[in-house]
Amino acid sequence: MTPLLLSLAAFTPTDRAPPPNVVLLIADDLGADDCGPFGNRAVRTPNIDRLARGGTRFDRAFVPASSCSPSRCSLLTGRYPHSHGAPQLHQPLPAGQPNLAALLRAAGYWTAIAGKTHLGKDALAGFDVVNAGGGPSGCGQWVETLRRRPRDKPFFAWLAAFDPHRDYAPNAIPQPHRPADVIVPPYLPDTPEVRADLALYYDEVSRLDRYIGDVLDELDRQGVANDTLVLFLSDNGRPFPRCKTTVYDSGCRTPLIARWPGVVRAGGTCGSLVSTIDIAPTLLGLAGAAVPPTVQGRSFAGVLRDPAAKHRDFVYLEKNWHDFDDHARAARSARYRYVRNSYRDVPLTPPADAVRSPTFQAMIALFDAGKLPAEMRTCFVTPRPAEELYDVDADPHELRNVIADPRHAAVLASHRQALDEWVMETSDRVPAARTPDRYDRRTGLVPKK
Repeated sequence: MTPLLLSLAAFTPTDRAPPPNVVLLIADDLGADDCGPFGNRAVRTPNIDRLARGGTRFDRAFVPASSCSPSRCSLLTGRYPHSHGAPQLHQPLPAGQPNLAALLRAAGYWTAIAGKTHLGKDALAGFDVVNAGGGPSGCGQWVETLRRRPRDKPFFAWLAAFDPHRDYAPNAIPQPHRPADVIVPPYLPDTPEVRADLALYYDEVSRLDRYIGDVLDELDRQGVANDTLVLFLSDNGRPFPRCKTTVYDSGCRTPLIARWPGVVRAGGTCGSLVSTIDIAPTLLGLAGAAVPPTVQGRSFAGVLRDPAAKHRDFVYLEKNWHDFDDHARAARSARYRYVRNSYRDVPLTPPADAVRSPTFQAMIALFDAGKLPAEMRTCFVTPRPAEELYDVDADPHELRNVIADPRHAAVLASHRQALDEWVMETSDRVPAARTPDRYDRRTGLVPKK
């Protein structure tokens, strides 16, 4: 038996090793760089830090689309957005798609969702309990949901926050972050408006962190922490320009952390490529349930046991309509990202709530005055390049497109081929008709008729 098969066999449920309980903790618009375990010491996340100390941090984990509902539907189905039938923001998941919650319920699990749903009516039918809402954070019913579970069967809890999604307001936490302390990424201008905006975002990250601590404490109180796989992730990147809705790391990399005492290495790090479409088949395998043949993800159970194990050569990323018209695809390897832009005539406009933000309005003022540096103009410039290639190891913020550099010709060829093959295998197509913008690209408001 190969090492991988041995690793997977170790997860096969038996009478001596029952399938684990599962808790998914899902942040809303949290960038992978914006919590302590991933290197940001300016934002206060003691409970996410605690989770990482007890588990493994995944440094190359990605969502297939940096868009709320398409990403969540991919997590539930194990399928890419263009495949599961809800690739655009707010589209409900169609009936007939694989449903992780329903499949786990059929395998004997009690299933519940609490907080933000954003999946559609048919998708929610897979849960025994639906507790939508939960106050400004979306987390107010998390612990109560866990307390009401039956004690005679394993449980699957999908706990999804509203934090740190826009809009922001002061005093979300008792001790707000100071604008002077935030980390401004190099594709945003370092202005008072941007710093204040990031500080309010940090506050909601910390508010989310408190509720994560409450869940971890509740698992301890119930005596089930050692029997529970906890996965923490975000549906997409931070809600700022050149982040959310893009196919760059700032949009699609997710702060995945896995904790399962005695199985997942405590304090571990994993550099293997993982996609969140891999979570559904992983959990189904751990539960001893069959994985439907239409699931496109692949189990990373072997990586949970051995974080040094290789899982993928590429992850694939897509951008579809999200407030504004756009279409792009990308292939990300361990070191490089290759991007293909279908709609070159539109700029890389951020989502409408980010357009309305103090950050983007400050960028507009600087752009109009001719004072915005070149590396910050991506959201304004057309035509966009047909293709982009980034050496992410050398250029982690993906500011230098090396598509024309002959030194990367072989890398470019391999990534083009990988994306071409994925497009064919998943029957991906550029839409025959384009979807109009819903909002104005400079104000973020619905245009008056």
